[in-house]
Amino acid sequence: MMKSMIEEKHIEIELLDWVPVPPGLKDGLSEQIISKRKLKNWMLVLQSRKIPCQSKKLDTKWQLWVPVNQFQNACQELIQYEIENQNWPPPPPVERKLKENTASTIWIFILLAVFHNITQQSFDLFGHTPVNWIELGNAHAEKILNGEWWRLMTALTLHSGSLHLVSNIALGGIFMIRLCQLLGSGRAWFLVLCAGSLGNLFNTLVQSPDHRSIGASTAVFAAVALLATINMLHFRSNLRKRWALPIAAALGLLGLLGAGGDNTDIGAHLFGFVAGIGVGVVSEYSTRKMKCPWRQSNRRCVFLAVSLILTAWGVGLTV
Repeated sequence: MMKSMIEEKHIEIELLDWVPVPPGLKDGLSEQIISKRKLKNWMLVLQSRKIPCQSKKLDTKWQLWVPVNQFQNACQELIQYEIENQNWPPPPPVERKLKENTASTIWIFILLAVFHNITQQSFDLFGHTPVNWIELGNAHAEKILNGEWWRLMTALTLHSGSLHLVSNIALGGIFMIRLCQLLGSGRAWFLVLCAGSLGNLFNTLVQSPDHRSIGASTAVFAAVALLATINMLHFRSNLRKRWALPIAAALGLLGLLGAGGDNTDIGAHLFGFVAGIGVGVVSEYSTRKMKCPWRQSNRRCVFLAVSLILTAWGVGLTV
């Protein structure tokens, strides 16, 4: 009997040494009942600060209890935690409206294949008997540095053979279809053309004067980087400390597909990738400030892309 009375008195003394933390804390950050999830988070915060705590359930309500002498410290720590996490997790980014442009991408690849077949034929054009397309349009480093700028673009449309062409179409198609859905076909192809041309320019600057290259693979890896950069910037708040994951994945793809083969121009792939990142960053930030309607800007990009390619080949054939 005496023992049970002593135990009850001991329990009462223990309860008096602990007090519940009010749901609103000190500054009234949250007047609602503490949810089980919030209770667990608060307990983790206090435990990390070595502040004793325990949870209790009264009817359907949860309470967090701390020692009386730790009450002020506990409230301050929880207030600081709530302030730092009041906007976390961030709201999901606005979902991009995908634009169905698969057909346009397929047609461009068909035109690329048709042009490849044309380059394999022998005929006279603009004084060239016959036209040597590879010689006129390859990315010859010395000639580019001497002013033949059109080679930066014409080289993207040339291929050494059917296997070279098909591999670029197969790989490029995967990324271009997605890129066109995100940006619209006009803008996507214009950016890829710009990034591919820049990649050829960067490669020219570091290669020997007699270096020559052809193929759309520079533009393909520019498209890979563009897609990764756009996703990285669009989802950066949700990725938080993992913001670099899309770029890391794209780099893995570059290493896997862009660094093999005896005739592989690793520099062109690498610099196409780097140019794609730069163009992607500029494009994303400039688009947010652009007031031009999407359809209008997309048409302009189509016109610019077609004009650049036709002008490049026009100059290359007539100079």
